[in-house]
Amino acid sequence: MIVPSIDLQRGRVVQLVGGEELALEAGDPLPIAERFALAGEIAVVDLDAALGTGSNAALVEKLLDAGFSCRVGGGIRDLETARYWLDRGATKIVLGTAARPELLRALPRERVIAALDARHGEVVVEGWKKPTGRGILERIEELRPFVGGFLVTFVEREGRMAGTDMALAEAVVRAAGPECRVTIAGGITTAEEIAALDRLGADAQVGMALYTGRLDFADAIAAPLRSDRPDGLFPTVVADERGIVLGLAWSSRDSLREAVRRRAGVYQSRARGLWVKGETSGATQELVRIDLDCDRDALRFVVRQKPPGFCHLARYSCFGEAEGLARLEAILRSRRLAPPEGSYSARLFADPELLAAKLREEAEELARARTPREVVWEAADLFYFALVKLAATGASLAEVERELDRRGRRITRRG
Repeated sequence: MIVPSIDLQRGRVVQLVGGEELALEAGDPLPIAERFALAGEIAVVDLDAALGTGSNAALVEKLLDAGFSCRVGGGIRDLETARYWLDRGATKIVLGTAARPELLRALPRERVIAALDARHGEVVVEGWKKPTGRGILERIEELRPFVGGFLVTFVEREGRMAGTDMALAEAVVRAAGPECRVTIAGGITTAEEIAALDRLGADAQVGMALYTGRLDFADAIAAPLRSDRPDGLFPTVVADERGIVLGLAWSSRDSLREAVRRRAGVYQSRARGLWVKGETSGATQELVRIDLDCDRDALRFVVRQKPPGFCHLARYSCFGEAEGLARLEAILRSRRLAPPEGSYSARLFADPELLAAKLREEAEELARARTPREVVWEAADLFYFALVKLAATGASLAEVERELDRRGRRITRRG
């Protein structure tokens, strides 16, 4: 799989050759993150913090607050900083020279990546300038019990788009073992390399090739895919942000390129060729993320679906109407836009003080409830008014769930 990289220096996204020479400046990280988020997790590296010349912490925080899945690295040298980024919602943190057993033991192993920089197989430190005399495989052996993964950068290839060292990558994956996922960086330029690394059991962290357009982003995402169908298509499960399945479609490499380019639901119709969902009906989709299954022969498109839904029968899902909170949210959103006469929801939308009073009242009643039935009844009331509040402000249940996921990544617990 691909892990797109956002390297930050002096508040801008940059790409360096060999860690020193500025090759390009790409500007504001937010629009770049929006694009890269289609692939899932993003590697965010604070180069200034890593070099001790400054900090881009406010920018990294902005990316995390926007809901992007980020593995954060650069300048994490002590337990306090490591815990801070985990508490702020980083999916993982990346530690370089600070990756020592005494520090790593105090952190959740599965969320820590050890970054090892190697020049021709020898570990180098201090901005890739100082050789250590230690081999990369030896260092992996020492750290393997304490981390969930390794980021190995082939320094002599970094930023030069000359291809990666596949033989050394294979040795690194073997040394890391099945419990530590390896990410390889340095020189990766083609989809074929990403696919080859994926077959070895490694991810590919890519920057320069994406920023320069040498590597097409859609091709990079789709690189590990394999199809045993004569037409080469991939079954594509379409789901909303809350994981509700909307239907089944088909994708080709051409449709994937178009979907990534438009950031929209674009599929391959077996009868009509490229099919842009909602192009004629208006029920369009904003593409949020593309996931590959474990066997690399099927996809999941995570989308924001516009009304009335995905199904050609004007339903939210091809498997029937939405239920539960999803159904209630859809109703309230529609009533917010076109409130029916006499609707209680319309009264609540029009009277913020009434809505606030009902939220306080129902929260108190839920707090007093004792039996399971009473708790369910009062929770249903409170959820209804909470969803009215969300709809009134244009917020969504999916955003609430993302915030809960972010909070679930905290490792510092309340007293």
